[in-house]
Amino acid sequence: MKRTVAVLSLVLLWSCTKKESSDQNTLSPEAKKIESINTVRQKMNDSIAIKNQQNKFKDLSGDHQLKFSSDEANALKGTLTFTKTGRDLYDVSGKASSENNTLSVKGTVKRVSEKHLNFEGEIVQNINGNTYKRTDKTTFFDEGKGNFWRLQNKINGSGFVDYIDIYF
Repeated sequence: MKRTVAVLSLVLLWSCTKKESSDQNTLSPEAKKIESINTVRQKMNDSIAIKNQQNKFKDLSGDHQLKFSSDEANALKGTLTFTKTGRDLYDVSGKASSENNTLSVKGTVKRVSEKHLNFEGEIVQNINGNTYKRTDKTTFFDEGKGNFWRLQNKINGSGFVDYIDIYF
């Protein structure tokens, strides 16, 4: 009887120990089905993310002519660089200068239509020793007068009209 209990105990101990199985990496049919669905969903999500990075409008990346004038005779010319950061979203920076007068632009542009660029950042003008700084959100608009977007907030700190244009 003691022998039977001992044998039975050994059998129970041996059957209760964790066995190393080579089948641990195999998945049940349901788990395989779920895994394949997840793979398809991930591919769809990736394609949507790529699609959401594509512009709705023409890509503006690169250099554009920047022009500033109170009158056409004394126009400042320079370059404004657009760097794409998202869907129709750009970081912009550039300068225009002529003798002692300068214009610098730094900020972000969101293209909201073919004719509208929403600008948020800083526009600093140095005109005849006077400095004017604009930090309000504003719009550049294609008024149909040429191949450029014109700043719509045209009145400077002295009350004079300034034309700041970005050529496309």
